Amino acid sequence: MRYLILGTTEALRPDGTPLPLGGVRLRALLAALALRGGRPVSVGELADDVYGDAPPQDAPAALQALVGRLRRVLGREAVASTPGPGYRLAAGPDDIDLYVFERRAAEAGARLDAGDPGTAAALLREALGLFRGPALADLPGPAGVRPEAQRLAALRRRVEADLRRGAADGLVPELTELTATYPYDEAFRAHLVRALRAEGRHADALAAYESARRTLADALGTDPGPELTALHRELLASPAAPPPSTGGPAGKPAGGPAGGPAGGPAGGPTGRPTGGHTEKPAEGPSEKFSEKPSGGPAGNIRPRLTSFVGREPELDALRADLAGSRLVTLTGPGGSGKTRLAEEAALRTGGPAAWIAELAPLDDPGAVPGAVLSALRLRETSLISAGAEPGERGYPRRL
Repeated sequence: MRYLILGTTEALRPDGTPLPLGGVRLRALLAALALRGGRPVSVGELADDVYGDAPPQDAPAALQALVGRLRRVLGREAVASTPGPGYRLAAGPDDIDLYVFERRAAEAGARLDAGDPGTAAALLREALGLFRGPALADLPGPAGVRPEAQRLAALRRRVEADLRRGAADGLVPELTELTATYPYDEAFRAHLVRALRAEGRHADALAAYESARRTLADALGTDPGPELTALHRELLASPAAPPPSTGGPAGKPAGGPAGGPAGGPAGGPTGRPTGGHTEKPAEGPSEKFSEKPSGGPAGNIRPRLTSFVGREPELDALRADLAGSRLVTLTGPGGSGKTRLAEEAALRTGGPAAWIAELAPLDDPGAVPGAVLSALRLRETSLISAGAEPGERGYPRRL
């Protein structure tokens, strides 16, 4: 017998015909048992999965009656009683679609890493085809979050496999829809840029990068990650990419409606109105971390007069976390040395291009952006003349 939980819960006979499971509670019980892959489940866990925040007066007795109904549908041997007390579905991972999906996705990942994108793409299509709807749709709460995250990861790898094997036909419409559904997913954004570039649409690829940059900046206040940034540099360095407009002296880009070379909106190179003159774009935090100016240290972390010893394990752990994550949070009681540890890790990872923004003195959340801009030396201010209008002398054009 086969059990399907990647969508509405179903139980299939050996010939593939479905068994009549009946109501929502019975499907939820079968989904909760199948989710464990044949492992024992306690009565308390099953009650939480089946009834959620609204358990009946006597949940164990109600669950026992529900198990009896399920046995009448599947057969008495299909649901075994276990010590504890608890229950177990008499099935193995090969009988449950979720575990078949995980096995095929893992095999496809190994094939892709081994340089066989054709086989990987085929396996991933088979694995993704097992989803008939939202995973664990009959269980309340966040039970389906992990399978849905695995589905998205498999979808990203399938697109990557198609790009590697040169099968870019049809990817642009699919990725356009995916980036609209998951606007903050940088992997899908990067795949869209690659698919457009594979079709020879360099201008559209640049526009796709700019759309990703604006979305991340406006919604999350962050810059694109290393993958998108590297793609953008490749596009700008490509001979097929259109050269930036040169309306100023000595080939300097002129401000105006053409925008910057990245296809930004009308205005100066940063996409902000310049008030009739050319502004040099402010250097973003990611640029400060990735490029160390030759004129001296770029960061603002003050040198310490005392040495830092005895916390090498924590520094090694932080270095490993920073290599794989863009945000790492340190927690602990006050006075335990979190700030000093963070400064040391930043200096040893980023060198002199490390920055610190002190937020502890702030009691207003609205002051956080200004404090960060000030710490990164990105705040540009000027005196406001009495009666000045936007764009007139004395009115701050950018804060």
